[in-house]
Amino acid sequence: MAEAITIARPYAEAIFKLAQGHGSLSSWSEMLGLVSSVIQESQVSALIGNPQIPSVKLREIIFSICGKKLGEDGRRLISLLIENGRLLVLPQISELYEQLKAQHESVLEAKIVSAFPLESYQLEKLVSVLEIKFRRKVKAQVSVDSGLIGGVKIEIGDQVIDSSVSGKLEAMAAALKS
Repeated sequence: MAEAITIARPYAEAIFKLAQGHGSLSSWSEMLGLVSSVIQESQVSALIGNPQIPSVKLREIIFSICGKKLGEDGRRLISLLIENGRLLVLPQISELYEQLKAQHESVLEAKIVSAFPLESYQLEKLVSVLEIKFRRKVKAQVSVDSGLIGGVKIEIGDQVIDSSVSGKLEAMAAALKS
């Protein structure tokens, strides 16, 4: 996985600079997300790297699936990735691009795991508290894990805020052992 990230980083940085220069950060997000999902489809992923499928045919297939949602620069990127045998790192390129975009826009990505589904007002309140704490805009990705028993676990960057019941029980067990 580290190798794919290493390969993807220069592409993501170049795309980000291009998008920033043209004021098209959001459209690049959409294009990269679209193509990433297309190449991860089982039927398309089976064609990538298949020696019986010429690169021209693979390019045509991807272009036809994406249609007009893929701009001229996006088409050039896909062609370049196919020619260099790097199409499979596109999801990592997309991920790194989104990190660069979020950093540029001063947005923090928060992964919130809750024991129960959060109501919209609960999520809004939690996000506003995080925005005050970190003094930046927070974009939340929410999931549910009943194994937490109760509470939430929040990951922002390399920081983890664990206010779940299972986390507190683990901390208590560790304290009792020492």
